[in-house]
Amino acid sequence: MRTEIILKYFPELTSHQKQQFDALFDLYKDWNEKINVISRKDIDNLYVNHILHSLGIAKVMAFKPGASVLDVGTGGGFPGIPLAILFPETNFHLVDSINKKITVVNEVAKGAGIKNVRGEWTRAELTKGKYDFIVSRAVTRIKEFYGWVHQKVKEESIHDLDNGILYLKGGDLDQELGELKRPYSLYELSNYFAEEFFETKKVVYVPI
Repeated sequence: MRTEIILKYFPELTSHQKQQFDALFDLYKDWNEKINVISRKDIDNLYVNHILHSLGIAKVMAFKPGASVLDVGTGGGFPGIPLAILFPETNFHLVDSINKKITVVNEVAKGAGIKNVRGEWTRAELTKGKYDFIVSRAVTRIKEFYGWVHQKVKEESIHDLDNGILYLKGGDLDQELGELKRPYSLYELSNYFAEEFFETKKVVYVPI
């Protein structure tokens, strides 16, 4: 069962959530053959390298019902789609500047019965509205990303952490975080997940 790796770290999943996570493999395999959103050789690593990696954000922040989250540069739907399955009462807006990737997002969400995802072909700077959190997976350097999105964050916070950015990054971030010149917190995903893939992976939290 493909969801076993998810259940290892998120044992409270409902049967419906398990079915949704299980459906993702065939949906992504099928769509990836038409529109390449995951490297062909990496599709077999979908559950660790993409789904569980996306859920690293959930180890830092449990989004509340009614909250709104913007996923910038979502590609094929990461981290937004796995997070939307885990938090079905939170609203996720997934944007990407490449239209065919948003086609995959919307079709995968539809195929897995994920009702709280809206995929839109647009650039981050052009999105309307404000959000509790902005999430993303290494689309650019953090300083540049902050410039794109910091005006999209709601002022009033309903979570334990103040509203802001939750950014998945890997490797040595000292120089990049030095450029940011803002307070931040760093969460090592190796503290939450035992797989080798997570040794250098982190969540960067930037309050706004």
